[in-house]
Amino acid sequence: MASDAAGSRTNPPTPPNPAYPSPTHAPASGTTTLAAALMIFGGAMAVFEGISAIATDSLFVTTRNYVFEFDLTGWGWIHLILGIILVFAGFAVVNGALWARYFGVAIAGLGAIANFLWLPYYPLWALILIAINVLVIWALCMGMHREADVPA
Repeated sequence: MASDAAGSRTNPPTPPNPAYPSPTHAPASGTTTLAAALMIFGGAMAVFEGISAIATDSLFVTTRNYVFEFDLTGWGWIHLILGIILVFAGFAVVNGALWARYFGVAIAGLGAIANFLWLPYYPLWALILIAINVLVIWALCMGMHREADVPA
């Protein structure tokens, strides 16, 4: 009968590598937390933008002969709905829901497009919200990328 004289071979435990910290829960990573905070803030700003447009506030300038000319109240409803969805997705990212990351990328993309089309009505506000939405997309994608690189 043959037997294994060397015994069972197991790999010795490897020391932790500082370049690859131990896997963390998704909301604990910095970029995911940044994305969630920006989603909540950007969503709240879009809600205020929508409410202001629905209330036919004199804050907005109505332009003529613009390619993407829509009713100001219609834009208000679009921003209000996108803002509410973005806030809820931001809270879901904070709670660690994986679906909320993908959903957040999609909604932030729609928010950036909506604010691009909103440029003639309030340019500074629209540019700030476009930048926030682009940062949300970057932070959500970078958070997923970094967490995928961490060895299990």
